[in-house]
Amino acid sequence: MNKTYLPPQDQIEHNWHVVDATDQRLGRLASEIAMVLRGKNKPTFSPHLDTGDFVIVVNAEKVNVTGRKRTQKVYRRHSGRPGGMKTETFDKLQQRLPERIIEHAVKGMLPKNSMGRQLFTKLKVYAGPEHPHQAQKPQPLQIQTIPGGSN
Repeated sequence: MNKTYLPPQDQIEHNWHVVDATDQRLGRLASEIAMVLRGKNKPTFSPHLDTGDFVIVVNAEKVNVTGRKRTQKVYRRHSGRPGGMKTETFDKLQQRLPERIIEHAVKGMLPKNSMGRQLFTKLKVYAGPEHPHQAQKPQPLQIQTIPGGSN
C-alpha cells in the first residue's frame, strides 16, 4: 500500500517570489498567486500543511481587467451598523487603494479557514515598483499568459 509523503516541518522551504502586476489580468494573476501561496506548485504539497512560498506583488496600480469591469465591478464592505454598506467601483478603488484589489481577489481563492488566514499573511502587495523585502532575495515569478488570446 502506498503512503502519502509528508515533508517534515523543518524541511519545508519557504522561498520568496516577486510578481510585476503591470498589464496582468486580475483573475489570472490572483489564481497563480494563490497557487504559489498554497504551495500547489511544489511536489511536496500537502493540503493540511503550509508548504507555500511568500509572494510580493509590485505595481498593483497597473493591474488590468477585461470588458466593462472597470466601471461595473463593485467592491462592498459593511461597518456592521445599520445602513453601513459602502460600495465602490473598481476604478475608484484602484485610485484610492490599489493594493486592496489584488488582496481581495487572492483572499477569495484561498481556503476559508485558519490555514487560509495564515497563508494570506504571506502575500505582500505594493502599489508602486518599490518593496522593502530586498533582504529576502525574492526570485521573479513568471505568470503565464495565453499566446494569441485576450490576455
